[in-house]
Amino acid sequence: MIQLQNISKTFRQKKNSHKALDTINLTIEKGEIVGVIGSSGAGKSTLIRCVNLLEQPDSGSVVINGINLTLLKGKALAAQRKNIGMIFQHFNLLSSGTVFENVALPLKLEKTDKVIIRQRVNELLHLVGLENKAEEYPNNLSGGQKQRVAIARALANSPQILLCDEATSALDPVTTQSILQLLQDINRRLHITILLITHEMDVVRTICDRVAVLDHGKLVATGSLEELAGNGHPALSPFITTTQMTVPKQLTDTLQQEYTEGVFPLIEIELNGNIHFKKLLDTIQYEYQLPYNIIRADIEYTGKANFGKVLIHLKGSKEINERLIHHFNQSNITNFIRGYAA
Repeated sequence: MIQLQNISKTFRQKKNSHKALDTINLTIEKGEIVGVIGSSGAGKSTLIRCVNLLEQPDSGSVVINGINLTLLKGKALAAQRKNIGMIFQHFNLLSSGTVFENVALPLKLEKTDKVIIRQRVNELLHLVGLENKAEEYPNNLSGGQKQRVAIARALANSPQILLCDEATSALDPVTTQSILQLLQDINRRLHITILLITHEMDVVRTICDRVAVLDHGKLVATGSLEELAGNGHPALSPFITTTQMTVPKQLTDTLQQEYTEGVFPLIEIELNGNIHFKKLLDTIQYEYQLPYNIIRADIEYTGKANFGKVLIHLKGSKEINERLIHHFNQSNITNFIRGYAA
């Protein structure tokens, strides 16, 4: 469906130059949802803008459905771009136009018959759940509603591909989830291939079939999140949260930083996809026969891989507790002793 072959792009300004993309090779199959993740400045936005040639690569080819877009110009390129919809972080809606007029804009530019425009816009507003907002103006809408309008507009010409440039970064967590569910629903109903860029691991976990990791313009990893996390790929490390879990007050009141007789370690374990939560508990309970209490757990399941954190109060003898922690360290299971409590 989409083949990026040896894509490179350098930006030059006076005497300075910046290589935004360095020989990128990436294939996306029809119907896939692929997330491109990377830190700020990694080249994500440049990459996605190269797909529809809003950014012309210095070298390499963009091949979509067997057609090399980098060889096209003028009307031929414009015709192929109709197959590619795009949504942006800040919506890019016309403030002077109603919701209906914003969604209808691509069709009006194509001089589509008014009857067909009305039918198509009404279909799309129903699809994104805004059929009762047709005559509203963007200033009267929430952020999530604005993004739904932008999605409907991007679908106006019935594209085969949808590009999402940080489409949820300006939204709160609840709204983000609703937009991601909408994109997933569109993918399933319309069989549209979706390429999205993000710096948020939660977005990738929620809807992506595969992830591509960019770092300083280079493609450093591709595969399912489960595959990359299961192999402990270092490219994912910067995107996995390191925020400590909150220790309940009843423990903080008595928590001490040094071991003494009669107290037990409170250990925070980070699940980065390298161990299943159930297997972790089985190891503690059956392999080491060690009593414990789960104080807090925030776990997400992605196939066979688990992500998140768990706060466990070990209740074994000093020797067995230390043996278990040594096992975690040897198995590359990230853990921290938060203190000791009775």
